[in-house]
Amino acid sequence: MEAILVPFLQATIRTATPLAFAALGEQVAERAGVIFLGLEGAIIAGCLGALVASGLAGPVAGFAGGIGAGMLLTAVFAFFVVRLRTDQIIAGTAVTMLGLGLTGALYRGLFGTGGAALGTPTVAPIALPGLSQIPVIGPTLFHQPLPTYGLYLLVPALAWWIRRTHAGLALRATGEHAEAAAAAGIAPARVRLAALAFTGAMGGLCGATLVLAQVGTFSEGMSAGRGFIAIAIVVLGRWSVWGTAGASLLFGGAFALQYLFQAAGLALPYQLFTAFPYVLTLLLLALQRGRTAAPAELGRS
Repeated sequence: MEAILVPFLQATIRTATPLAFAALGEQVAERAGVIFLGLEGAIIAGCLGALVASGLAGPVAGFAGGIGAGMLLTAVFAFFVVRLRTDQIIAGTAVTMLGLGLTGALYRGLFGTGGAALGTPTVAPIALPGLSQIPVIGPTLFHQPLPTYGLYLLVPALAWWIRRTHAGLALRATGEHAEAAAAAGIAPARVRLAALAFTGAMGGLCGATLVLAQVGTFSEGMSAGRGFIAIAIVVLGRWSVWGTAGASLLFGGAFALQYLFQAAGLALPYQLFTAFPYVLTLLLLALQRGRTAAPAELGRS
């Protein structure tokens, strides 16, 4: 039993890691009253940025390149939404399309049509001495790639920052009532720009983790809807950092389960297994109907 359970749980954590990065970034934007539908574009930009930077200067530069690419594309969205006050839904959709199209064009321009199989070394899992020896829990939680350990630190730090700091209070106040926040001396535009910078960095880190800690290559459209799933995760997590982390684990398990089903050799079309996480998204959103607690300013220009 342990021979099946441990690899499944390891895959759940590993698959949930990039989703959690993206969802936590989206949550910060939404806490500031901005819904960032361009997250899918930031993720795919992070994928390509990581591949290029890693090829030039190694994995560490690859993660930095992924974060930078995600922030760069998000800056386009921030300019239109925060500075020009355009519709957030339309701007976000346009940024997603821009990210998907631009990365495909750049990839072909840099590597040619034969670059489809271009690979890059991935960061290996690291076993933490002592902790990784604990039965079941040890290899599940403490034999993971470096980005997962970064996520372990990010979740409690972000939860504390949002609830316990003046900057976190300014973020929540901007998302609940921007005019009242401005009357209290908070600059809503500045708060939203900072929130979107963080969101872009997390979207780019999600893409970099996909390339450098999981698949080791880039392909057009490899973000595969993770940006939209991350937005759903924020709703399911009810705009709570711990809730978002828990919902990410649920979807990580759904992705890991499809691999388990395929490995089991069930006589069913593989498309049914790959569709499983997206069907789960729709089901859970339907169950969540009427029980949301979205920031009051969410989506308002």
